[in-house]
Amino acid sequence: MRKCLLFVALLIVSQLNNAQAQSLFYSPDTVCVRQQVKIIDFVPNASSYYWSFCSGNLLNTPIENSTANVVLNNTPYDIEVAKDDGGDYYGFITLSATSELVRVSFGNSLSNTPVFTNLGNPSGTLPKNPASLYLRKDAGNKWYLFVTGGSAAGNSSFARVDLGFSLSNPPNIVNFGDFGGLLKGPRGIVVDSQGGKWYGYAVNSASNELVFFDFGSNISFTPTVTNLGNLGAGVLSGPIDMTLIKDNGLYYLFVVNITNNSLTRIDLGNSLKNPPIGTNLGNISGRFFSPSSISVTRDCGSIKAFITNQNPEQYVRVDMGSITGPYSAITYPGNLGMHVPNGSSRIVRDGDELTAFVVNATTDSLVRFTYSKCTRSSIPSSQAQTPPAYSYDTMGVYNIFFEVNAGLPDMMTACKSIYVDSIHAIKFSPLAGDTTICQRDTIHLIIQSYGAVGYQWNTLYNISDSEAQDVTVWPAHSTAYNVTIPYSNGCVIDTFINVKVSQVMADAGPSRTIKDGASTVLGGPNTSIGSTYHYQWFPNEFMNNNTFVPNPTVNPNNDITYYLTVTQLNDTFQCKAYDTVVIRVGCNAVELPNAFAPGNNRPGSDKFGLLNKNIVKLNSFIIYDRWGNEVFTTTDVYAQWDGKVNGDPAPLGVYVWVVDGFCYGGQRVTQSGNVTLIR
Repeated sequence: MRKCLLFVALLIVSQLNNAQAQSLFYSPDTVCVRQQVKIIDFVPNASSYYWSFCSGNLLNTPIENSTANVVLNNTPYDIEVAKDDGGDYYGFITLSATSELVRVSFGNSLSNTPVFTNLGNPSGTLPKNPASLYLRKDAGNKWYLFVTGGSAAGNSSFARVDLGFSLSNPPNIVNFGDFGGLLKGPRGIVVDSQGGKWYGYAVNSASNELVFFDFGSNISFTPTVTNLGNLGAGVLSGPIDMTLIKDNGLYYLFVVNITNNSLTRIDLGNSLKNPPIGTNLGNISGRFFSPSSISVTRDCGSIKAFITNQNPEQYVRVDMGSITGPYSAITYPGNLGMHVPNGSSRIVRDGDELTAFVVNATTDSLVRFTYSKCTRSSIPSSQAQTPPAYSYDTMGVYNIFFEVNAGLPDMMTACKSIYVDSIHAIKFSPLAGDTTICQRDTIHLIIQSYGAVGYQWNTLYNISDSEAQDVTVWPAHSTAYNVTIPYSNGCVIDTFINVKVSQVMADAGPSRTIKDGASTVLGGPNTSIGSTYHYQWFPNEFMNNNTFVPNPTVNPNNDITYYLTVTQLNDTFQCKAYDTVVIRVGCNAVELPNAFAPGNNRPGSDKFGLLNKNIVKLNSFIIYDRWGNEVFTTTDVYAQWDGKVNGDPAPLGVYVWVVDGFCYGGQRVTQSGNVTLIR
C-alpha cells in the first residue's frame, strides 16, 4: 500500500508532459515512417541516462498474470517491490493471519516466475496482524523495511526490518511497540528524509488520526511519535492507506478512506514537520468502492494515483492536472485477476516495461500488471547521454521516455508523444556532406520536398530568412540549421542540416625581444596541427630550417616581423588563417665567449671574435695580455683573433679585451672583459 514513486518513471501522454520534455531534451513532434529521429539532450553530467523509444504506455489496459503459492495462504495484506543494487528485483509481503513476512525473488526481471520464501516471524518481533509496508534505502545504501500492524489500541505496533546492503540478506527486526497507545490500527506508513533528518507518517485506521514519526538524524534511531489527531470533520474516515509525494518543493500526503469511499489530500508545505492541512476530495468521478490501497506515480511533469477497490474488485487511475487538481478518475475494465485486493506495489520500470503487483485476500494470490513495450522503433532504448538516431517502421503514435539520475533524489523524467506519418522525400542542396565552409564565408541552402506547404527555419542564427526555401547562412561556428516542413496530408517533418565551419587556426606565438646573436623558436600552441594543414612563414630571412613547418627556428640580426599562413587542405576548398609575430633584437651588451682554444679544428671555438650580429661599426676591438701589451686590434666587426702574436702562438692564460662600437639602431656600446686562451 501507499507506494510513492521516487525512483520509477512512467509514460503519460499529455501537453503538460511535452512541456516538461522540452526542458530536458529536444525531439521532433512529427516524423514520417523510416525518417531518422534525432534527439538533443539538455542535461549534461548526469550520473545515468536512460532513453526508451517504444516504452510501455500507462494509458493502455495492463496485461494481468496471477500467481498463487502455498506460502501466501495466510491472508496476504501488502506488498513492496524494488530493484536491489545488484540488479535483481525483490518483493516483500505481509501475511496478516499468521503475522509472517514473505520475501519474493524475481531475479533480473519482473517477468520471471517469482520464488517465494517465508521468512516467518523472527523472535516474534513482527507486529501482530502485520499490514502496511514501506521499503526505503538510506544515504549509506542500507535497506530498511517498515511494518505496521494491529487493529486497535492495545494490539498495534510499529517495527523496522534491517536488511543491510542487500534485499536478499536475513532480516533483523526491531519492534517499537505502540508508543504508549498512540497507534490504533496504523496503516500506510511512509518515511522520507529532509535536511539530514528522517520523518514518517501513518494513519490510525481505527481512530481516524494522523501519526507523525521523528527519527532524528538516523533512520535506524527509535522515533519520537506524535499523534496529530483527526484533521477535521470527515477529512479522515476509515483511512486505510497513504502515500507521500513531493512536488515543486512542497510535500503532500494522499489517503484513501474505506468508510466513505473518498480520497484525502494532506498539505505539509515546504517541510515534513509543518502542521498538516487536510482536505477530503470526495469520491472522484464516483470511481471508489471500498478503496484498499493507493500508489502514486510521478512522470513527465504529471502525477497519477492508482487505487484498488475491494467491492467490486477494480483498478482505478486518478489523473491530476496538478498536485492540487483538477482530478479525474477512470476504471480499467474487468477485475484484472483481483479478488478482494488488499495492497498494491508501486509501479516499477523493468527495462521498457512497466509493472505493478497486487495481493489478493480471498485467493491468497499475487497479481502482476504489465504495460508492455512496443516493437516499432529501430532501436528500443539507449543509455547514452545523446542517443543515436533511430526511426519507426509503422505509422502511429509513440512515446519517447527519458530518465536521468535513476534512483537518486534529483532524478528527473520526461516523455513526449511523437507522431509517425507516411514518408516524404527531402532534398538539401548542397548535400549534407558538402556544407563545410571557411570562417567568414557564406553558403546557400536550398530545401525541396514534394507536397510541402511551407518551410520554417527554427535556427535563426546568421540566416537571411526564416521562411524561405532558399536561404543564405554565415555562421561563425559549426551550426545545425533546423527546419520544420508541414505537408498537405498533415505530416510535419522536423529535420536539420549541419553547416560545418572550418576552425583552422594560426598562432605565430608571442612577440618578444631576444639577445643579439641568440636564436628563438616561432609558433604558438593554438596553431592547427596535423597532416591536413600546410604552413608558410614569410619572410624566410634568418631561418635555420625550412619555412613550411609550424615551429621554425630563427636567428635574426635585427628587428623583424614574421607572417604565418596556415592552410587547411581539402579536395574542394582550402581555408586559411593568418597571424604575425614581432622579434626584436636587443643591442645593449657585447656578446663574446669567455674561452677559446686555437688550433682545435672545431669551428666556433678555435678563434675569438664578436658574436653580436647587431653591431654594425667598430671604433676599436683591442686585446691585451696580462702585462698590458696589445696582442690584437681591429675595427672590422667580423675579424677574429686566431691566438697568435706576430705569427707565433700566444701562451695560454687570461687576456683582457675592450670593445667600442655602434649598434644597428645607432646606440653606442662600450664594454671590457676577459677571455681564457686554452692550449
